Amino acid sequence: MPTSQDPAAGLIDNPYAVYERLREAAPVHRVAGTDGSSAWLVTRYDDVREALASPLLSVDKRHALPGSSKGLALPSALDANLLNMEAPDHTRIRRMVVRAFTSRRVEQLRTPMRETADRLLDALGTHGRTDLIAAYAAPLPITVICDLLGVPDEHRLDFRVWTDVLVAPDPSRPTAAKEAVVAMLGFFTQLLADKRKEPADDLLSDLIAVRDEGGRLTESNRLTDGDRLTEDELMSLAFLILFAGYENTTQLIGSAVLGLLTHPDQLATLRAHPEQLAAAVEEFSRHEGPALLAIRRFPTEDMTIGGVTVAAGETVLLSLAAANRDPRRFPDPDRLDLGRDTSGHLALGHGIHYCLGAPLARLETEIALSALLERLPDLALDADPAELRWRPSLRARGLLALPVTY
Repeated sequence: MPTSQDPAAGLIDNPYAVYERLREAAPVHRVAGTDGSSAWLVTRYDDVREALASPLLSVDKRHALPGSSKGLALPSALDANLLNMEAPDHTRIRRMVVRAFTSRRVEQLRTPMRETADRLLDALGTHGRTDLIAAYAAPLPITVICDLLGVPDEHRLDFRVWTDVLVAPDPSRPTAAKEAVVAMLGFFTQLLADKRKEPADDLLSDLIAVRDEGGRLTESNRLTDGDRLTEDELMSLAFLILFAGYENTTQLIGSAVLGLLTHPDQLATLRAHPEQLAAAVEEFSRHEGPALLAIRRFPTEDMTIGGVTVAAGETVLLSLAAANRDPRRFPDPDRLDLGRDTSGHLALGHGIHYCLGAPLARLETEIALSALLERLPDLALDADPAELRWRPSLRARGLLALPVTY
């Protein structure tokens, strides 16, 4: 994402240094994406927070000017999801599933989540070395979200591979992303067909009932009259829940563990006060969240952001990473401080597009860290932090691997 002020060198390894320079130079910058398309980048906390909730900024790509950056291109069967919708469709679809992700409902998953974490740690044994992303941080969320949706075990590794390709495309494999999309489309088509033949006690079977019978999910998962899903909306919703539920939580767990292993004072504090773990997850999210940028937005009319006039239809990129390290909102923002006031952090968004699965991501991260602290008391980093490799993505922040000893 080069700019006229900065060639953006180091955006992969240390995006925060780049964002700091941009944030202090000006609140809004004209930038060019990797495809050459133009966009506006917003970097300061107050501007980003206001923009996230602005009714003048739409995620609906139909508001985009020709040639504007629209993000990942997906077929309609996967693209009709909440990240591309505004009211009334966004409201209609979100209220069908929001009850499945309330804090109370998610809390009911605590025991099976912990059982999954313990099984993964049992497989590691009591001592050795491993890549904690591949062995723990990735399989835990994919297991939880697939169990919730009802995805068979034999397809879970495939989905991880496809997701990795879409999040961080390999320039040496120019057709890989398209191939992954085709494979995912076939996967979801077959999965929905299988669920229709043999419904089960899972969220996807419930959503199919919403699609085929009408109505929405109530607190007890029964259907009430009113809303319906199109087939594209059904498939796109399943895709979004599975994609986001796996990818974001994997990266948050990995970054949180790295944060603890490179800040022994914070690790000691958390070991001494494990009751503070839930609050600590908020600081991990602020300090090294999985999303560098919010989903792109398009003004529905000319508007002013940070003193800059942005024309209707231009692409606006909101930097969550820059906002969450804005010293105007968070003092000494580059320091990981598990005791700080993190209220108002934007790692999970703000406004009507606030992350639907936030309670699930929080609880999974809390349980993942709790199990590690209890089961592997001598966990240590097995690499120079400066040599760790991050995903080659300008949007997602996550480790490719996390070598540890225990």
